[in-house]
Amino acid sequence: MGARPSMGRVGSCYDNAVAESFFATLKTEIGTRVWATRDQARQAVFAYLAYYNHDRLHSTLNYRTPHETRISYRQGLALAA
Repeated sequence: MGARPSMGRVGSCYDNAVAESFFATLKTEIGTRVWATRDQARQAVFAYLAYYNHDRLHSTLNYRTPHETRISYRQGLALAA
């Protein structure tokens, strides 16, 4: 599958902190309900991901969306090149 194993030390609390934080937020905001079909669950998760990346403001990103942050970063790289 091309997955790389974790590069952190065993038991390091920082190793998966970002992923753990995201999944905690996902569970809080989308809920832990049971969907009738796998397709309905996938649709709900992908709808949430679209919201998370394009509409939800993040305090750690100076109250911008991840999409806005990514675009401004790429523009900065293009100007530097």
